[in-house]
Amino acid sequence: MFSGCYTALITPMLPDGGLDLDGLSRLVEFQAAGGLRGLLAVGTTGESPTLTWDEHNGVVLHVSKTLGNRGITIAGSGSNNTAEAIRGTEHAWRHGVQAALLVDPYYNGPSSLEIRREYIAPIARNVPGMQLIPYIIPGRTGAQLLPEDLAMLNDEFPNVKCVKEATGNLDNMRRTRACCGKDFVILSGDDDITFEMMTDPAIRAAGVISVTSNIAPAAVQKMVELTAAGKLAEAGRIRDALKPLFGIITVKTTEDTPYGPAACKARNPLATKTLMRLLGMPSGPCRRPLGRMTPKGLEVVLAAAKQVWEKNPEILQPVADAFDVDIDERLNDPKFREGLTY
Repeated sequence: MFSGCYTALITPMLPDGGLDLDGLSRLVEFQAAGGLRGLLAVGTTGESPTLTWDEHNGVVLHVSKTLGNRGITIAGSGSNNTAEAIRGTEHAWRHGVQAALLVDPYYNGPSSLEIRREYIAPIARNVPGMQLIPYIIPGRTGAQLLPEDLAMLNDEFPNVKCVKEATGNLDNMRRTRACCGKDFVILSGDDDITFEMMTDPAIRAAGVISVTSNIAPAAVQKMVELTAAGKLAEAGRIRDALKPLFGIITVKTTEDTPYGPAACKARNPLATKTLMRLLGMPSGPCRRPLGRMTPKGLEVVLAAAKQVWEKNPEILQPVADAFDVDIDERLNDPKFREGLTY
C-alpha cells in the first residue's frame, strides 16, 4: 500500500494565527498535480502540537475531502496521551481516512515496551481496519519504539505493516528490516537520506514522507520513482539538485548576543514555511512558540533557494505556474522578506 512520496503537509495560517483553509485547499491541489502518492495531514510539519483537537480533526478531514481518490490521506493522530490518540485516530477512520501516523509519545518518554503495549497496540485494536504507521523520531520525542517491539506489533496486528523511520541511524533501519521481514514497509522520515535508505539492500525503504515536497513535490516524487525503478544515475541527479532544499529543513546559525555567541536552531517547519512565504505560496506564520527566523537564518534559506533556481529551475517552476508568481523577483526583491525575520 505504501510506496512513493507522501508530503508531510504544512498547515497554512492566517496572519492572526487562524487556519487558512482556502490556502490549504490550494496546497492540496498543488500536491495532487505533482503526482504524490498521498498527504500526511497534521504531522509535526503541520504544527500538530499547537492545533486544538477540533482544528486537528478539521484539517485532516479537509485534506481528505479535497484530495479525494487522487491519493492516500494519512492522519497525524499520534499523541503522548493514548486516549487522545485513540479518539483522533477513530475520528479519522469514521470519516474515511485510510491511514494514521502515530509519533512516539513525546516528553513523558515511555519505554519501547510501553510504547508497544500501552500506545500502538490499544490503537490497533480500536481501529483494526485502518493502517497505522508508527513514527520513530527520538531526536524530537525523547522516546523510541525499537525494532524488536515493532516486529512484535507487526506479528500481532495486520494493520501495523509500515514505519516512518527518522532515527537517522542506518543500523537501526537494518535491524528493523531483519526483524520485520521483507514485506514490511519502511518509509524515510529524512529527505536527505531517502536515496541511501532506498538503495541500501539491508533497508530497502519504499519511499518517503517528505518535508521538501511541500515546495518541490514533482521532483521528490520523481526521485523516489526512479530510485525504486533502479534508475539510480537519473535519481541521483535529482537528489543532488534537491540537496540545497534538503539542507534547510533545519537551519543552524550562530547568533551574536550581549553575552557572546549563541547557537540558534530553526526547526521544522519554520524554514519551510519561511521559504513558502517568500515564494508566494499559502503558508502564513508558524504558531507560537515557533516564531521567525533570524536574518542569518533567512540568508541560508535564500542561498539554498537561489542555488536551486539558478541551477535547476525546473524544480521550482511548478510553484511559479501554480501560484502565479515570479520566482526570480521573489528571491531577489527585498520587499518580499519583510516580516520574515526578527
